[in-house]
Amino acid sequence: MISRYLTLPTDYSFFLFGPRGSGKSTLLRHIFKRKPSAVWLDLLDPEEEAIFQATPNELLKRIGHLKPKAWVIIDEVQKAPKLLDLVHKLIEEKDLLFALSGSSARKLKRGAANLLAGRAFMFHLHPFSFFELSSTLSLEEILQWGTLPKVTELKSPNAKKLFLQAYANTYLKEEIQVEQIVRNLPTFRRFLEMAAQMNSLPLNYSKIAQDIHTDHSVIRNYYEILIDTLIGFELPAYHQSLRKQQRLAPKFYFFDCGIKRALSKTLEIPLKERTYDYGRAFEHFIILEFFKLCQYRNKEETLSYLQTKDNVEIDLIMTRPGKSTLFIEIKSTSNITDKDFTSLNKIVPKHMNAQSFILSLDPKTKSKGNVRSFFWKDFLEKFKKDLIE
Repeated sequence: MISRYLTLPTDYSFFLFGPRGSGKSTLLRHIFKRKPSAVWLDLLDPEEEAIFQATPNELLKRIGHLKPKAWVIIDEVQKAPKLLDLVHKLIEEKDLLFALSGSSARKLKRGAANLLAGRAFMFHLHPFSFFELSSTLSLEEILQWGTLPKVTELKSPNAKKLFLQAYANTYLKEEIQVEQIVRNLPTFRRFLEMAAQMNSLPLNYSKIAQDIHTDHSVIRNYYEILIDTLIGFELPAYHQSLRKQQRLAPKFYFFDCGIKRALSKTLEIPLKERTYDYGRAFEHFIILEFFKLCQYRNKEETLSYLQTKDNVEIDLIMTRPGKSTLFIEIKSTSNITDKDFTSLNKIVPKHMNAQSFILSLDPKTKSKGNVRSFFWKDFLEKFKKDLIE
């Protein structure tokens, strides 16, 4: 098994959320294989799901024999959210420990499910990061196919393509259609393709609504569905005033490069260096790496982007408690020139408590003014090891 960067507690209950196929069950089985007394309940099994939805008290029968500090693992707990009231009770009264995994927070949030009010920590697991894969995949393979665990196991491009296409259809069928989250599935399908095409761009609800002939409030709700079902996340616009920040349009990023390409129906189009599409895919990958690392590190780092009135854009801004703010531009060029330093040197003055960086494919470290450029892998390694002051 590939070692994961995420560390889970061994003495406290927890939720583990993550998209389907991100490796939650594999990770939990690896952790609890050394605990033979642990009880495992798999709600992906239709029979088990039906039993616990109809009679949540079945849980008491299954685990009534357990002693304090014994572990109970409930996989895909959102399929029977009423179980969480009993989990709360069992934590309090029997001092049991629970590992609760889920691929969607929507049903729990919409159903006002009991999220245990601090009695369980909350973690997120993502597809593999570049560092977890080590040298298993090249950058080009990651940009083309993403890093879902199953994709990394498949050898042929055709097998990877078929898996990603099937994943997209499974998401529609099992997360959207079965749960009856949307009424008009054909419209949602068109929205998914459009949203994938607009990945990494500031959100424009009205434009998408016009293109697929629906209302902008519907599009806003559709994006909420993607976030709640862990298919993507928003990157807010940066402003030192939170009130003004909320007025500005966020960007949206799908959780995986390969899934984005599957939904935009571009899996068969090769990504070529020095093209616009390659540059966007590279930016997507770097943003995902920072997003994963920040969630795993749990240091309250916040991510945003900046777009000025004259359309100068900084791809990523990281605000870090007690440390300097990082302003980062992402460029897919293999040769950083003096011109590439202009935007950051203009936007980020010397007196700010900030550092400015360019991450690129250029293997040489360079600097001009207040800005330093790094080969992307070198900088991510420094960040991962907490070497950026």
